[in-house]
Amino acid sequence: MAEVPGLETYANHANSATNSIPPEAADTPRTQAPPWRTLLFIGLAAASAGLAYAVVRATLSRPPSDPTTERIQQLIDEANRLLKQLDEKKPD
Repeated sequence: MAEVPGLETYANHANSATNSIPPEAADTPRTQAPPWRTLLFIGLAAASAGLAYAVVRATLSRPPSDPTTERIQQLIDEANRLLKQLDEKKPD
């Protein structure tokens, strides 16, 4: 096959400093990610999991409104108020 002017092959530039990576090596996929990328991914995953946990816990931790619980709290507050009045009326 005759060479056409302006068309250069890899064999013509095998010793060139500007093209030191062979085309086969440039096309192969990388097998390992850089360590900082892995750490970044782990950090983002941990932050996402922590945020999701906090949201779920805050949503589920509120007990439903119970009239019995409210009434018990009112009675406790009333008893504390009465005890305080008794303590104020005691002679020193």
